[in-house]
Amino acid sequence: MKVLKFGGTSVGSAQRMKDVAKLICDGRKKIVVLSAMSGTTNTLVEISDYLYKKNPVSANEVINHLDAKYQQVIDELYQKEATKQQARETLKTNFDLLRSFTKSAIFTLFEEKSILSQGELMSTAMVNLYLQEQGVKSVLLPALEYMRIDKNGEPDSAYIREHLQKELAKLPDNTEIYITQGFICRNAYNEVDNLQRGGSDYTASLVGAAVKAEEIQIWTDIDGMHNNDPRFVEGTKPVAKLNFEEAAELAYFGAKILHPTCIQPAKLEGIPVRLLNTMDPQAPGTLISNEMIRHEIKAVAAKDNITVIKIKSGRMLLAYGFLRKVFECFESNKTSIDMITTSEVGVSITIDNTKHLDEIVNELKKFGTVSIDKDMVIICVAGDMDSENVGFQAKVVNALAEVPVRMISYGGSNYNVSFVVKAGDKVRALQALSSHLFN
Repeated sequence: MKVLKFGGTSVGSAQRMKDVAKLICDGRKKIVVLSAMSGTTNTLVEISDYLYKKNPVSANEVINHLDAKYQQVIDELYQKEATKQQARETLKTNFDLLRSFTKSAIFTLFEEKSILSQGELMSTAMVNLYLQEQGVKSVLLPALEYMRIDKNGEPDSAYIREHLQKELAKLPDNTEIYITQGFICRNAYNEVDNLQRGGSDYTASLVGAAVKAEEIQIWTDIDGMHNNDPRFVEGTKPVAKLNFEEAAELAYFGAKILHPTCIQPAKLEGIPVRLLNTMDPQAPGTLISNEMIRHEIKAVAAKDNITVIKIKSGRMLLAYGFLRKVFECFESNKTSIDMITTSEVGVSITIDNTKHLDEIVNELKKFGTVSIDKDMVIICVAGDMDSENVGFQAKVVNALAEVPVRMISYGGSNYNVSFVVKAGDKVRALQALSSHLFN
């Protein structure tokens, strides 16, 4: 059985939902994970924002506007009046819940998460009804009955596997398509919550791992992961095959098509993940698996809004415990580090979250002289970067001969070489790398 995930753009209109139905109706059993219709989650966040600000009137206006949008989609999606009426009654439950929050004096994170879950609940209900109208043996597989995170906010894999199998066992054996919600889940206290990072992609990977799927397909509006950013570089091409490690490096360092952690469950189970394009279903896309194609540089990605922090201190020389103290500053301020380079008397570190930058700098000044470089970019070159591949590193470095480089990181893994450059040099660097590595 395969698991297919479709993002918000793929189900963003009545026509898009019909296109998805054509893609998934091939007579084979499958689990289909759906995001909310594009724009819906942002609208639900806006509603929540008004309710936090004690402005129920504006919240109601936004709810009414969203309701009208969905009524139009219902009219365009279904042919039979009976199905249209059934869809309206189903969605009325969702909108009644949204409106109920405008009448309450209490609004907390708990209520907000309930609001944010409505997008996926509505999109899955609508697509399931459409499939049933078309005569497809389709059923809803409620994510809130099996998808759960633990007290640390991490997926509870054992719970997911056990309860997903129970839910599947309740449904008819002749079912062709199981429709389930991405993103949403329950937490350890049985409250409505969400998976946050990776969202629906994460759901698809967790579901695929739980049922030991043959393949997980992530359908978006891009034909796979490209070998560079097509917004800045002409002539980019989709990468046919990637190793899980290569894909994770590219995703972490800027390839927006995939979240770096969402494919981890698939990797652990050895389940291939295929990235496909709903706008061009015949395109081969990108296949991500545990297979490693040797002696190839695969792709380039860039991560914006990077800040470089440099700590220089003579106390580092031949000393032990210095780096531990430095890292503890970041740990206590809950700030993750992207890259690090060291010398005998200095260490340079990059971060992308500057929320606690002032506190971090103040603490680091106890250990040495601190300098900050803002508005930087990390550029990652991913592929088989094993040290035995003589000349690979030189080829990458030579490509940036005309670009000022602030930091270089190599050897942390066998799958990437990373550079830090000024934001103003980003496009020039990306184009130079494409020219030298792929053309």
